Parts: sequence; structure tokens; C-alpha cells
Amino acid sequence: MEQFCAQGFHATSMRDIAGGAGMTVASIYHHFSSKQRILEEIMVSSLRDSVTSTRAAVLDAGSSATAQLRALVASWVGLHIGRQPEALIGASELRGLDESGRTAVDTLRREQARIFYGVVEHGVRTGEFRTAFPRECARGIAAMGAAVASWYEDDGTLSRDEVIERMVQLSLDAAGVEPDATN
Repeated sequence: MEQFCAQGFHATSMRDIAGGAGMTVASIYHHFSSKQRILEEIMVSSLRDSVTSTRAAVLDAGSSATAQLRALVASWVGLHIGRQPEALIGASELRGLDESGRTAVDTLRREQARIFYGVVEHGVRTGEFRTAFPRECARGIAAMGAAVASWYEDDGTLSRDEVIERMVQLSLDAAGVEPDATN
């Protein structure tokens, strides 16, 4: 991951990966048939974990769409902060995958998007959210949360929890939640 983040997928060689891992190239090939399979594993495993975590957060939040959105965004942003390298690779290296890899990643991305759509659409149906554009709102919230990986710094002016809480509040604002309902 360090090599892909530092140099990009296409500029990274198997020799770079092996050197970074403290292994021989032959040892890397024992575990992965190609550099592309390494990229696919990083992206697919990260997305699987994301789908599992965000789905669990929504289910644990109860039936309130506002509580579900809070939990979803907190989980989503927390994952993008906690797994920054994977998030950055996932956002920038899709073109490095072959057709089967792209299909696997696209399937998981659609599943993740359905979680966001479901929560926002639930909020509109129940009257908790006033957005006139639920699909676009869900996409915007997901994109905003994912973008945190590109700018968050452990030693920055905001702590991890402060960033998460601000992203939650911005998401509630985007969905059109009444201010008194956000508590």
C-alpha cells in the first residue's frame, strides 16, 4: 500500500513492493500472481469491510433515519480516516484493475451506495429529511465522507472525533434535517 500511495499503481513495480515488504520478488509471487491481484485484494477487502461496518452501524442505530445517518456517516468517515492508504488507493487506482477486478469493486461500490441511498430515502419517506434530491444527497454525503482520506492528518488542527462529528453535522444539514432533530 505504501508503494501504491507514494508512486501510484502503474509506477510501482513488483520489485518495489517486495522491497517495501522486506521480501523477495519470488516470495511476493508465491502469494499474488500479479501486481494487479495485489491491487484488487486491497480494494476488495477494504470495500467488503466498509460495507460490513456501515451496514452494521445502520442496523444498530434503530429505526430513526436521523440516527441511521449519524451512525452511517460516523462509520464511513471513521473508516476513511482509519484506513487512509486503502481509501486513497481505492479512490485513485480503479483504472489499474482488469475487467474482473473492476467488476468485483463496482459490485461492492454499488452495494455501499445502496446503503447510503436507503438511509436517505428512508428519511425522506418518514419526513425526517427534507432534501428534494435524495439520490444526489446520498451521493454527495458519501463523496464528502470519502474525501476526508485526502486531507485528514493525525496531527492536524481537528481530532479524528471532531472531523467525524463535523462530517455527521454536514450530512444532516445536506439531508435537510431540522436543527432540533439532530441531537
